[in-house]
Amino acid sequence: MPEEVLFKFEQRMDRTEIADYLRTVADNLEDGGSLSLEAGDESVTMTPPARPTFEIKAERETSSSGGPGELSIEFELEWDEGEEGTGGDLNIE
Repeated sequence: MPEEVLFKFEQRMDRTEIADYLRTVADNLEDGGSLSLEAGDESVTMTPPARPTFEIKAERETSSSGGPGELSIEFELEWDEGEEGTGGDLNIE
């Protein structure tokens, strides 16, 4: 299935700034509200269902030149339009 990017934002930030954004997302999810993303002239509003699929991925990308690689942690909410997801338990420490 082809992918259409509806919104993209990437910027170096302090960890506390990132935590504030994640806290806002968590509060909106807990309240059952929509998530509005805005940066520059781009914006999108999405309303996750009550049970979306939650994916966490930790990755290491190696450099082809032998230099240092890049580490990342990705958090993703995913759902089919008009359909609610199901899943198991997750512990984060």
